[in-house]
Amino acid sequence: MAALAEEQTEVAVKLEPEGPPTLLPPQAGDGTGEGGGGTTNNGPNGGGGNVAAAASSAGGDGGTPKPSVAVSAVAPAGAAPVPAAAPEAGAPHDRQTLLAVLQFLRQSNLREAEEALRREARLLEEAVAGTGAPGEADGAGTEAASALLSRVTASAPGPAAPDPPGTGASGAPAVSGLATGPPAPGKVIGSVAVEDQPDVSAVLSAYNQQGDPTMYEEYYSGLKHFIECSLDCHRAELSQLFYPLFVHMYLELVYNQHENEAKSFFEKFHGDQECYYQDDLRVLSSLTKKEHMKGNETMLDFRTSKFVLRISRDSYQLLKRHLQEKQNNQIWNIVQEHLYIDIFDGMPRSKQQIDAMVGSLAGEAKREANKSKVFFGLLKEPEIEVPLDDEDEEGENEEGKPKKKKPKKDSIGSKSKKQDPNAPPQNRIPLPELKDSDKLDKIMNMKETTKRVRLGPDCLPSICFYTFLNAYQGLTAVDVTDDSSLIAGGFADSTVRVWSVTPKKLRSVKQAADLSLIDKESDDVLERIMDEKTASELKILYGHSGPVYGASFSPDRNYLLSSSEDGTVRLWSLQTFTCLVGYKGHNYPVWDTQFSPYGYYFVSGGHDRVARLWATDHYQPLRIFAGHLADVNCTRFHPNSNYVATGSADRTVRLWDVLNGNCVRIFTGHKGPIHSLTFSPNGRFLATGATDGRVLLWDIGHGLMVGELKGHTDTVCSLRFSRDGEILASGSMDNTVRLWDAVKAFEDLETDDFTTATGHINLPENSQELLLGTYMTKSTPVVHLHFTRRNLVLAAGAYSPQ
Repeated sequence: MAALAEEQTEVAVKLEPEGPPTLLPPQAGDGTGEGGGGTTNNGPNGGGGNVAAAASSAGGDGGTPKPSVAVSAVAPAGAAPVPAAAPEAGAPHDRQTLLAVLQFLRQSNLREAEEALRREARLLEEAVAGTGAPGEADGAGTEAASALLSRVTASAPGPAAPDPPGTGASGAPAVSGLATGPPAPGKVIGSVAVEDQPDVSAVLSAYNQQGDPTMYEEYYSGLKHFIECSLDCHRAELSQLFYPLFVHMYLELVYNQHENEAKSFFEKFHGDQECYYQDDLRVLSSLTKKEHMKGNETMLDFRTSKFVLRISRDSYQLLKRHLQEKQNNQIWNIVQEHLYIDIFDGMPRSKQQIDAMVGSLAGEAKREANKSKVFFGLLKEPEIEVPLDDEDEEGENEEGKPKKKKPKKDSIGSKSKKQDPNAPPQNRIPLPELKDSDKLDKIMNMKETTKRVRLGPDCLPSICFYTFLNAYQGLTAVDVTDDSSLIAGGFADSTVRVWSVTPKKLRSVKQAADLSLIDKESDDVLERIMDEKTASELKILYGHSGPVYGASFSPDRNYLLSSSEDGTVRLWSLQTFTCLVGYKGHNYPVWDTQFSPYGYYFVSGGHDRVARLWATDHYQPLRIFAGHLADVNCTRFHPNSNYVATGSADRTVRLWDVLNGNCVRIFTGHKGPIHSLTFSPNGRFLATGATDGRVLLWDIGHGLMVGELKGHTDTVCSLRFSRDGEILASGSMDNTVRLWDAVKAFEDLETDDFTTATGHINLPENSQELLLGTYMTKSTPVVHLHFTRRNLVLAAGAYSPQ
């Protein structure tokens, strides 16, 4: 990574940044990279949205476009042919699964294995076709197909079987769920796209029940009456059964072609379900025939991922006794096959406690999912001597001579140099070494820290709002550099625009011919390599072929990441304002991307329901975080770079370990897709915002929800903690910025309110006590929030009079 920072004269040649040793070798077939042919246009006004009161477009001479750089990735190696094996007698015939394996091999570019399997399958079909008696043909086909299938599944690589959500810290791939973004043409499992899965019949066969369809309403009504007549302490917990039982019973009726009974069942009971499930039920209502179930994401989610319920032992025994007495085998079978009941000892939970934790597509998270140890502490800062200006030391001494300024250590910086007991080992993951430019930036940061305003209820920050006017291309993403000198916007017209919000204009590096004439040993070489003719306040980056949904500056301000609907993440140089490389790995639109706090690594998440960890000098992902049941809408790095948080349209938040790719935390409680995440500066807490207008606060160490902030009336698009962690700012589509008292929200957590049996803390009933201020914008949804190094709030959004 030091190539562009320390050796600017080679910027036209050296396009692959240097970095520390990677976490593991890139996985063949997971992604490829290529240069995007990005060019920069320094024309006047840029033709797009201009930033009011902060950065206006300025004219300038057109810069010469840089040639694109193409980088081809290594093709994945083919697998060896499948070895022959003797048929196994008595195994079931499963032609659909055989076709699924063929399709997976084709998607994985395992050509040799696919051809070998096809040859044996063709011989099998010929043998079956040449048999005289139908019964004998079926028997032979059963044995041969079973043997062939067993050999293939044992030798061909494939994704792990999906685990139920909340299975420990496995992070295993799970079948995808509802998508809020553009509809996908086919199903996605892990990183492999499957068009109309051929083995869907095997998935649906679980609903092949022989129960009396006319009795389904009676079974459900009987259970509903029993629960409603139960004691108050059990009623709230047992009511969790209504929604999953309703869905599975309806799907059984549809699959067994009892269409009239299914319609009557749905109309009678769908209104009894909780309001936050109504969107899912509207999708479910479109399944009226057996043919509709093939490839439907809602159905596959319920079939492949057991719905998790957390119930006390007393309530569970009460339910079990009732079903045995009534001999209600239909409902008991569904409970056994499709639900996972997490039983705990102790008092049953209240209605308020249950409502705070439920709402996701797969129910609550298992308690075991949040038991892994998480190193949420901060890494030890390097020893850097910081000369601080002290006006008291500028006076004259006794001899009349001015006193010399003495270098001393910053008091705030010195605190972070103590080893945090909750911090991960310094070498747990390889991080890039600090360059001289990084050390200078840290010194400037520490100097700014001494002038920082300490915020609190009696000292609220000022807010500077950047309004994008005339943004007819549609503003879709915003990011601001850590030093608040640059602002980038992603637009629906597939462009990325970068503004300078300081008097210093944006300049490109000179052409290679001009660079050869510069004295490399001169002190001001970094200034000499910049071309003053290209100076302007706005640069436009072209390269994407779809709307740009995510943008992120590197910590050293030398690079910019952008993610787009075209399925790529592009790395742009802020020295040449051209695209260095395009990272291909996602199958569908990429909703968000973010740099690590230490640079070099970055994470992306998209419509294919997985998040990917990358390194800037590798064209394939280092880690694939699979487990969400719907789109990954937002991603964030932990301050120590050892963990990645992802928010999804499946209404869950997951925390992933960068070292091994495991899921170490699953947080449920939101009632809508999650669109914003932020970590507290000390790394212990996480704040999340969703379309339900709520902001939830989580304790990462204990894996518990510790706060709920209500006030917004629309999607919470941005969250940010102040630099000292005392204020939490939230921006929403309801055109407001709200400030919350984070200190009060997190105080006194080490109390008896933690209930280890239920994994829940009693939340304060009135979150308005934590609200410090509400600030309205002029018809401008808040897309991005940023705290400067002196704790000034910067907000951004596009003016929307509608």
